[in-house]
Amino acid sequence: MKPMHSVTHLDGAEFAAESGVACGTRIPRIPRIPLRCIRATVAACVLAAAPAWAHEGEDHSQDKKPAVAAPAGTAPQRLGDGSLFVPKAMQRQLGLRTALAEVGEHAASLEFNGRVVADPNASGRVQAIQPGRVEPGPQGLPTLGQKVAKGQVLAWLRPAASSIERGNQVAQAAELDAQIAIAERRAARYEQLEGSVPRAQIEAARFELEALQKRRVAVRGSVDVLEPLRAPVAGVISVADVVAGQVVEAKEVLFEVVDPARLAVEALAYDAAEAQGVATASALVPGGVLELQFVGAGRQLREQAIPLLFRIRAGAAPVSVGQPLKVVARTRALRQGAALPQSALMKNAAGETVVWVHTGAEYFAPRKVAAQPLDAARLLATTGLRPGERVVIEGASLLAQIR
Repeated sequence: MKPMHSVTHLDGAEFAAESGVACGTRIPRIPRIPLRCIRATVAACVLAAAPAWAHEGEDHSQDKKPAVAAPAGTAPQRLGDGSLFVPKAMQRQLGLRTALAEVGEHAASLEFNGRVVADPNASGRVQAIQPGRVEPGPQGLPTLGQKVAKGQVLAWLRPAASSIERGNQVAQAAELDAQIAIAERRAARYEQLEGSVPRAQIEAARFELEALQKRRVAVRGSVDVLEPLRAPVAGVISVADVVAGQVVEAKEVLFEVVDPARLAVEALAYDAAEAQGVATASALVPGGVLELQFVGAGRQLREQAIPLLFRIRAGAAPVSVGQPLKVVARTRALRQGAALPQSALMKNAAGETVVWVHTGAEYFAPRKVAAQPLDAARLLATTGLRPGERVVIEGASLLAQIR
């Protein structure tokens, strides 16, 4: 490698000798450029090529950029520190929505496992009190969801009797017929002998005849009588486990009637102190949120737990009897934290609860939090968030899928 030489001024002869130009050729003289002009020109070019990070009308002084290299391209990607780069256009496509974290005092909540039960004052069962055969009612057998009125005949029950029992009833009816015939003749003879026969004897014969006639009616009615099965309350049919001609046993449940506007929720508490501190409650169901009113707690353990009864307020989402759900009950104690919707909280690969914080215009960072239930639709983040931070409340699950 040849050593570098300093730039010097060459006259015509020297330049011709260095460049191989023939002598006698006129070569113009190259003017000398001062060194300070060269430095100023280089500095101006560097400033002109530098990117502009801010422009007029928009303040990004509060945007915190991650201490990693800026992503290349416009596709969303995960950065080296775990944060995400999501362009504005992609944020609109994902439907991301954020909200400011407001830290304050909220009522502490407890979770109970519960299920929907029917109100005992607005529901009932139709059972067979004796063995028999079911026959359709005046309007046919009721179907599921059909509205019925209180006292409406849902079906008929024909009592089942063996051949021996039926034979005994027929024989007893024939014996009563003979006794009635004898009593009628005796009463008629006494009436003809009125005056010679005491009045009391005539009335006794008449009373005996009337009693025998009533016995015959009762015996004949028990041989082949239909028993009506009536609706105990007004509501809708929730259980209809019977068909025409079905033979049922005594105490078998044939129909159940409930009022869908008057349902309740029964939950189990495993601590007596928790049962005493309940104020209000709610439950999340597919159709919305159930607002519950606390009715009372039992004084006897059931499955090693204390039963709690809540009444569903009117206008709530539709539910079914027996439907399991999770009841979130508010207590009178207070706790500090930020209330967030359940859609804002996610689980990372390690199983930890995290939320996505909007740290910059196009940057999102995961933040570990400790959360507990606040009500049926919200959770209380007790640690991990600072007041005023912007948290993603919609689309957090889509951010977790960016790689």
